[in-house]
Amino acid sequence: MSESRAHRSLVVAGTGSGAGKTTVTLGLMAALRRRGMTVQGFKCGPDYIDPTYHKAVTGRPSRNLDSWMLTSDTVKEIYARSSRDADISIIEGVMGFYDGKDPLSNTGSTAEISLLLDCPVLLVVNCQSMARSAAAIVKGFQCLEPRARVAAVFANKVGSDGHYRIVKEAIEQECGIPVIGYMKREDSLSVPERHLGLVPSIERGELGGLFETLADRIDQTVDMDRLLELAQASEPPAVPQPRLFAEPSRRYGVRMAVARDAAFHFYYPENLELLELYGAELVYFSPLAGEPLPEDVQGLYIGGGFPEEFAERLSAQTQVTDSIRSAVERGLPTLAECGGFMYLTGAIGDTQGRSYPMLGLVPGQVTMQSKLAALGLREVTGAEGNFLLPAGETARGHEFHYSVYEPQAELPHAYETKGLRGVKKDGCLLHQTVAGYTHLHFASNPGIVTRWLECCEAYGR
Repeated sequence: MSESRAHRSLVVAGTGSGAGKTTVTLGLMAALRRRGMTVQGFKCGPDYIDPTYHKAVTGRPSRNLDSWMLTSDTVKEIYARSSRDADISIIEGVMGFYDGKDPLSNTGSTAEISLLLDCPVLLVVNCQSMARSAAAIVKGFQCLEPRARVAAVFANKVGSDGHYRIVKEAIEQECGIPVIGYMKREDSLSVPERHLGLVPSIERGELGGLFETLADRIDQTVDMDRLLELAQASEPPAVPQPRLFAEPSRRYGVRMAVARDAAFHFYYPENLELLELYGAELVYFSPLAGEPLPEDVQGLYIGGGFPEEFAERLSAQTQVTDSIRSAVERGLPTLAECGGFMYLTGAIGDTQGRSYPMLGLVPGQVTMQSKLAALGLREVTGAEGNFLLPAGETARGHEFHYSVYEPQAELPHAYETKGLRGVKKDGCLLHQTVAGYTHLHFASNPGIVTRWLECCEAYGR
């Protein structure tokens, strides 16, 4: 592998949410793929939707890079491990370039990731209804953190070729960096609203036409050769010795069932890869397709997703629900996160007042709301009896859901979670199951993996 392959990278950052960085990212990825390049996608922050787009365009799993959930060395390791056989890494930012966990620092922001990995930044600016003022915006982003390498600007949502020229001249004169391309305001070219129910259409390839059109536009309006020059790092980044993915001292010979289909598919790739590294054979099955829990498994992982979109179909799969319910009641070591937690409750109620029975293991039901019920990064502390995260142990993750759990009986809680709104109790413990709304990133506490597999091994005996 040549150095030029290993160390070409670009952070696509926005001035704020809605600047168009996802559209630009996907267009660049598609245009680079068209050139025959191997493109590795990344997403800053805890997000499952945008990486699904990245994978559809690049053909490779996209990775989350979060400098709050994970240590700096872990971020570098995930980045280096995933980029090693790619020609270029494209890292899509989150919110605005400097937005993160703390309004007074770069913590958890796209800026912090760019500094950590020493990556050049392409700043996407929404230039609608402005001319020279665009230069003031870019200059502000340059000045707030002088160490950040804002290498070029992408002028998004310009009204015409003439408008683009005005903006380009102003920015290049005042800020001393190139404006390497633009896209016009065209509603037909925007990425559809990234609600949860869109993901299956991405996975079925229904947005392939959009990706091709975006690649066409990028090829027409972006200086791709200049972009690739800017993406070439002057110094190869230091690759840390594997620690997260170091050779384990022992492996656990267990089979673990993993629910994976259109209703359940929100998994950090590293969570699954760490389970495999430590010896787990992952056996995938689809509750939605009527596939019961696989036989001869010693563990079960039901990740997030949107079971509410498929509640009626899931409810009708009684053979599936019977197989999972009886295994959980027998003590199968299980983790159910967000959508998986919802699946374990008595019912899912939709916004029209209809209710669909689920597994009935967790007493009570979840009810969908039209607005977000919870969103944000979480530090969780294990509660007494949590076999994955014992009392006092911490891990990090995030919450994102529109449903509210309405308990009918009190169960021991699984975690205490700490977010912007303080500390609260989350989830529940029953049999040998940990269930709750928080999506955990196992790399924030790899002990989760070994403790889980030890329980699976004991269950198998």
